Amino acid sequence: MTPDYLQELAEIMARLRAADGCPWDRAQTHATLKQFLVEECAEFLDAVDEGDDAGMCEELGDLLLQVAFHCQIARERGAFGLPDAARSICEKLRRRHPHVFGGATVKSTAEVHANWDRIKREEKKHDPERQSAIGGVPRHLPALHRAHKTLKKAAKTGFEWESLEAALAKVEEELGEVRKALAARDDAALREELGDLLFSTAALSAQRGWVAEELLGEALRKFERRFRHLEHLAAATGRNLGDHTPAELRALWGKAKHATAAGQP
Repeated sequence: MTPDYLQELAEIMARLRAADGCPWDRAQTHATLKQFLVEECAEFLDAVDEGDDAGMCEELGDLLLQVAFHCQIARERGAFGLPDAARSICEKLRRRHPHVFGGATVKSTAEVHANWDRIKREEKKHDPERQSAIGGVPRHLPALHRAHKTLKKAAKTGFEWESLEAALAKVEEELGEVRKALAARDDAALREELGDLLFSTAALSAQRGWVAEELLGEALRKFERRFRHLEHLAAATGRNLGDHTPAELRALWGKAKHATAAGQP
């Protein structure tokens, strides 16, 4: 018989949180655990990007630990436990797939999405946050990802740029505002306009169907590759990186850019 590891996990968490359990585990709350949930999600996504099956399995286990941890804390105050959370998602999946578990029929993925959105709206109709067409986007999402989801919701009402050119014009307009704030040496305005520039860039990305968060991640990984190669080139000169002049660093950056574009590590 297959071991019931979910039950064992729940029992381990209860033991760790017991009066004679682990002091660190006993001290945790929903709030103190938030950072770990974010980190575990990020580590799983890294494993996905790397195609690392063993890593994905391990990181999903770590994520499951976070689920069990929160459920144990909630169970201690009589709110809910791990079985309740599992039952909740099972019921939701059955409810939101009437074409699989009910008598509904669908002809396309678009109809599946439409049914899902309709059922979700019905479930959340008494939630004040859901009364807005752009409501329900988690506040703790990374800002660019949150911007994308908010823009997608707004687009469903018809509120979006009519073309890529119009979205690009908004980016250029916001860049002009950034230049004005810089010229005026107005830090408060510069801060606001930089935010507007980032948001308009996210809107341009969304217009094309891309998530700005992912594009920024790709750009960051490219920068990291180039910077590490720059460090390698600097080390070959026998001098510390910080001992190079700005002009020398720009020259090394150019070489690093060319080398990484050619596929060198």
